[in-house]
Amino acid sequence: MNVLEQARAVGDAVLYEGYLLYPYRASAGKNKVRWQWGVLMPPSYASADIGEHASARVECLLEPLAHTILHVKLRFLQAQARLVHNGGRFVDTATVDGVEYTTWDEAVERELDFVLPLAELPADTPFSVPGGEEREDVGEGCALVRRTQALSGVLSVRLDALDGPFGGARVRLDLYNTTASRTDGTREQALHHALVAAHLVLGVDTGHFLSMLDPPEWAKPAVEACRQERLWPVLIGDTARSRAILASPIILYDDPAIAAESQGDLFDGTEIDEILTLRTMTLTDEEKRQARATDPRAAAIVDRVDAMPPELLDRLHGTVRYLRSVTGEPEPETVTVAGVDVTAGSKVRLRPNLRGTDAQDMFLAGLTATVRNVLSDVDGVRYVAVTLDDDPAADLQVTHGRFRYFSPDEIEPLEVAE
Repeated sequence: MNVLEQARAVGDAVLYEGYLLYPYRASAGKNKVRWQWGVLMPPSYASADIGEHASARVECLLEPLAHTILHVKLRFLQAQARLVHNGGRFVDTATVDGVEYTTWDEAVERELDFVLPLAELPADTPFSVPGGEEREDVGEGCALVRRTQALSGVLSVRLDALDGPFGGARVRLDLYNTTASRTDGTREQALHHALVAAHLVLGVDTGHFLSMLDPPEWAKPAVEACRQERLWPVLIGDTARSRAILASPIILYDDPAIAAESQGDLFDGTEIDEILTLRTMTLTDEEKRQARATDPRAAAIVDRVDAMPPELLDRLHGTVRYLRSVTGEPEPETVTVAGVDVTAGSKVRLRPNLRGTDAQDMFLAGLTATVRNVLSDVDGVRYVAVTLDDDPAADLQVTHGRFRYFSPDEIEPLEVAE
């Protein structure tokens, strides 16, 4: 798999993250508030006061060569209303020949390509996506009516040379939703005029991008000066430099990849494939019927799980690590860090690793925390469960057993070793 194919695979996971959550039916409360990541609303609805925005920005560092060409691929979902028309009127549900049809918002994948020679930057490139209506007769006077609204936007790209003797440049991309729309003031209606799960794939024919998580020493001041708004630059194919970047609305660490054990989309993160698969197996026949009526993608999940052979389920189980306490064996209560025994109640400072862990942990660097437990997995690897000292919800998290987990090399005891 080349870097652009890898970027597309990870981008697909981003594209449909949260599209439809277990139990995969329209009646579930969690599926009544959809599409949280990378949503660029029309300007008529966007407002910082309600946390809805019409634009996004990503900045990254590039070591270009002469005549370098920047290739930008814009990908997003366009909300598509699927209405059930039966008996001369629109209804919530209808059953035809034993098949149930439900009113629901589907999604249409959109992908636009931009070819931008660096010598021609800055550049503002407008784009548009048409709307329309289609009708599908399903029998007995019932039809599915699918409607999309026209969308428009602008991709703005500029290049600024970095100061100093090392060369390099800062690339800034601003993505705007400029759709002129009249909405009824509800988020559900505004989503039909939005760019949903919007992200960018950047590639260069010559030169390479630098990591924003672990840049070379000379580039660190330039990285700190970069500004990210609702997009985060992730190297694809390497963790130091690469010819491709995914500008993702979800913060990821460099060189992410889809787990080989994953058998298909579950729209809720591949790290919990086994849990979601087992939960889907527990759905009743009635719940599965409702899921199939909600969305073809939901039907595909139910069908895939129903037909999954035991050996594929075992592959998912083989990647899970359980705490030793589940087996009934005693948990280790302490771990020694820098000569200090760290245990429940110990005060530590967080020093998260920048690679191979949750990329969002970078925002916790330098914060103090209280150790709540020291745990071990079946391989004997130790982990420390903590709560942040400045988190007002720390007591609530203790009550619910919800902690942040770090390896011993990611913490610094505040107590000094004797």
